[in-house]
Amino acid sequence: MAKIVKLTPYVSETVWGGDKLKQIKNLDATNPVGETWEVASLGEKSSCINNIKLSELVDLSYLVKFIDTTKNLSIQVHPDDEMAAELENSKGKTECWYIMGAEEGAGIYLGFKPNITRKEFFTAVENGLAVDKYLNFIPVARGDFFVVPGGSIHAIGSGITLCEVQQASGITYRVWDWNRMGLDGEPRELHIDKAKQVTNFEEAHNQKLQEFKNLQVESGIFKLIEHADFKVQFFGQIMPKNLSLNLKAKDSLIVLDGELEGDIKLSSFESAIVMEAGTLEFKINKTSTFMVVSE
Repeated sequence: MAKIVKLTPYVSETVWGGDKLKQIKNLDATNPVGETWEVASLGEKSSCINNIKLSELVDLSYLVKFIDTTKNLSIQVHPDDEMAAELENSKGKTECWYIMGAEEGAGIYLGFKPNITRKEFFTAVENGLAVDKYLNFIPVARGDFFVVPGGSIHAIGSGITLCEVQQASGITYRVWDWNRMGLDGEPRELHIDKAKQVTNFEEAHNQKLQEFKNLQVESGIFKLIEHADFKVQFFGQIMPKNLSLNLKAKDSLIVLDGELEGDIKLSSFESAIVMEAGTLEFKINKTSTFMVVSE
């Protein structure tokens, strides 16, 4: 039998977060909570096992978060591996999003509209102008799944709850922050010079970003992404009542909806990591939706 343990997340308070994650996870936080880092081994920003930081136990190539928004995130970009190595001596940050819930009219900003040039966009940025008009706005619904490669301009809009799986990197270059103040009452730092170097303006790249799938109407098991640093398997609704999973060390279970009950009990918005490889047995119901993330 595999050894699997429940994780306590690292909590990130943000100007664009809300109270949903605080309420669901019974978090003691003064400010709005935008993210819980469910499976993370990035130094001090690590999830925990019995108050021991995961970074002290394992080194992971991926990171999993729950994100909840009441305001738009900044328009931002992450470097790909090549540019991250050059600028930060680090790996890049490709990520993917599974939409768990969205208010009516909510959406994401992802990729440039056709014929937007580097000069046009960054001239507007440097002049402090609103630049959301240059990006594609894509309405989202529960079950939508998007891949956001390094170099892609993007922002998660307000009124969205999602699960994000990404490379284990904290590199974010903010381009525009809606002319607002941070939690400290000061403007948040922008990273325009580095963003200029890493942002991908190629038409083919930005067109492909608009391709996504909706898993809400599907059931079964799907491989959503196979990246060099992480792989995501989605387990949809209407599955067998009893399920056996062969899992490797460092695999993680992320419950999106419903419950898993057996060798470990997990409810929605809970996560666990495998410390020793083996087989796990679960009882599930037809509403259970979860992901297995692996290196």
